[in-house]
Amino acid sequence: MSMAAIQTSPSALASWSGGKDCCLALHDVQLTAAMRVKSLVVTCTRDFDRISMHGVRNALLDAQAARLGLPVERIWISKGAGNNEYEAATLALWEQHGERGVKHVLFGDLFLEDIRAYRDAMLARAGMMGVYPLWKQDTCALAERFIDLGFQAVLVCVDPRKLDPCFAGRAFDRTLLADLPVGVDPCGENGEFHTFVWHGPNFAAPVDMKLGEIVHRDGFVFYDLVPDV
Repeated sequence: MSMAAIQTSPSALASWSGGKDCCLALHDVQLTAAMRVKSLVVTCTRDFDRISMHGVRNALLDAQAARLGLPVERIWISKGAGNNEYEAATLALWEQHGERGVKHVLFGDLFLEDIRAYRDAMLARAGMMGVYPLWKQDTCALAERFIDLGFQAVLVCVDPRKLDPCFAGRAFDRTLLADLPVGVDPCGENGEFHTFVWHGPNFAAPVDMKLGEIVHRDGFVFYDLVPDV
């Protein structure tokens, strides 16, 4: 990876959740120097001081970003926020970067066409474009590659309507993949589960954490991770 390649690559933001798909998308872009990722953009719930949907504490997000060597930019929303609040906050941040010449946002989406169409429509309003490095790749192969690369992740949120709550807190490894019921996507792309990545090939060091309590909230099961300091 030459300095010339890095300097001539376009700048981008990475839409971030702390989970495996966005982490693998970032890894692939960094590996090829296709883009210079400036920051990790994360939607966080103000009332909980956590990553929205995933429920991961902001302290762990900061630790993860530090080990990836990238700054975090938070999009703050309130508990139970609707689309209007989310879109206004997101567009404001994208437009700020667009005015500075950043025209791309990196996503870890895999195959949900409606989600991609929604993202692209929002980005168009800000004069930006989405980049989807993992799009339409086989999710079984992606899950295997994630593990082969040495990434370490844990399931932090499970939708009990789609997956048994006992999976919350489990490591994302080959044992887990073998135990997933038929019909559950191995990458959880249908919302079956969400992960937090605590180590990998583009991390300077592991994130120091320990497993906390299981929390049932808003119809989901969360495995709370606690900074180990």
